[in-house]
Amino acid sequence: MFHCEAHPVRTHDLLEVDAKQLITAHATIPKWAEEHLHEVPFVVVRRGPRTRHKIPIGVRGCERNQRWASFCSSGILINIVTPPQLLGHAVPAQRDSAIPALRALQLLKNRWIGLDHDWGPGGSVGFELATGKHTARAGSDLDIVLYAERRVPVDEAKWLYARAMDLPSLVDIRVETPVCGFSLREYARASPAAILLRTSSGVAFGSDPWCQELGIVDPGHTAARRL
Repeated sequence: MFHCEAHPVRTHDLLEVDAKQLITAHATIPKWAEEHLHEVPFVVVRRGPRTRHKIPIGVRGCERNQRWASFCSSGILINIVTPPQLLGHAVPAQRDSAIPALRALQLLKNRWIGLDHDWGPGGSVGFELATGKHTARAGSDLDIVLYAERRVPVDEAKWLYARAMDLPSLVDIRVETPVCGFSLREYARASPAAILLRTSSGVAFGSDPWCQELGIVDPGHTAARRL
């Protein structure tokens, strides 16, 4: 099994798991999720409280309404696939021509070449690149995860956002700081006004996504439910 202590997981990472153990550990699990895990034993790390041995995860099915949120033990992990790692995965020519979001990713790689932040695809595109299962559709958006350990100046955010425009599909860029996640579009357009910040405890409104002290507005609502 994978040693999670040496490779801590982050929100949006894809985890290859022991499907049998994950299913057995839950008294109730949707039938579609059970069937999906047997076929494609991958889950996505969602935003939420976690410990060394308890990871918040989501299972995505073939249909948009098939989303199941739960937790899994780090002891059943086989491998971790991160969004930045997926940038090196080849896209079959037939999929590149059929799926605008996959084509948009190839173009964005050229536009963001040399970027000094880790980044990569999430959502259906990331899941397809990690598993080989055709989950991206003709109408899928391209979800991007941008990791920002250091503060991103507003001018840089505007440049990044502008470079992601006019692509074959819509691009949704989620910035992840050590504190929270937020929309690059909102930050680039609204700063210095407050924007929605998504944390493991809930959501907050603030103008500094790198501030360690965020006032949680609604602990019952987390962006993690958007798997």
